[in-house]
Amino acid sequence: MTPKHAKFRIGQVVKHRIFPFRGVIFDVDPVYANTDEWWNAIPANVRPRKDQPFYHLLAENDETEYVAYVSEQNLLSDDSDRPVRHPQIPDYFDTWANGLYHPKERVSH
Repeated sequence: MTPKHAKFRIGQVVKHRIFPFRGVIFDVDPVYANTDEWWNAIPANVRPRKDQPFYHLLAENDETEYVAYVSEQNLLSDDSDRPVRHPQIPDYFDTWANGLYHPKERVSH
């Protein structure tokens, strides 16, 4: 599998193409990097390809907030200009402006 360049970026707010949820991207895998068990739990008729970027989202729907792992083919840009209400956002991002979250500076040794 040859990884593709990610269409979306960290801090971008996206929505699912099929299911009613949205979220902010906090990490990206160049290709599928989750378990076989997770993969096999997806119904075969909606199972995405593995050879594409997969995004880690701080996600929300009408009822709750959670972490989601979503293929690029199932995401669309969310242009609603509304912030995401996930409680972990301050762990990853400093500010929200112009529809984007700005990642915290990371200190490494």
